[in-house]
Amino acid sequence: LGSVNRDWQDSETILAYFGSDRKKARELYESFVSDGIAMGRRPELVGGGLIRSLGDWSQVISQRRKGEAYSFDARLLGGSNFVDRILSEVEEREKETLRLSARKIDLADLLAKICEVENIDEWHVRSGSRQRAAVRGRKLLSQIAIRKLRYSGAEVARYLGISTSAVNRMANLEELPEIKSYVKLL
Repeated sequence: LGSVNRDWQDSETILAYFGSDRKKARELYESFVSDGIAMGRRPELVGGGLIRSLGDWSQVISQRRKGEAYSFDARLLGGSNFVDRILSEVEEREKETLRLSARKIDLADLLAKICEVENIDEWHVRSGSRQRAAVRGRKLLSQIAIRKLRYSGAEVARYLGISTSAVNRMANLEELPEIKSYVKLL
């Protein structure tokens, strides 16, 4: 409703469901939430993904007695195949993060590799230049260091000689597709 700013919250998309006039959309959304609260506890919305998908616990027990196995996770709504796929993706990401974190690749080594592949000078990336190649190098370094190697924004900012907020903004932009190939090189 605009009283607290949360970066992860896509207010515009949600409010768009309630109208194009922002003030009116907020009023309608607030009314929608109030109506939902007035409904009280709703049993059909209680339980984990498997329970919700199959109907209730009796269905889960019945399926197990028949020898049918279902993958589930209380955080996910969806069928067994969907849950398996999501959990597999999460596991792969965790393995990659652990592998990279265990090596704790030095920022200087990472920048050297980026500069070699991108054919730019390291001093250019660290100079604060606004030329496209330098900005791209800083963005690559920021995204890989923060997202994949678990460096803090402050560490990367100190290394690059720019503000922490600039580094964090670059790291949070849409991930560059080339990052996957860089991660394989590390």
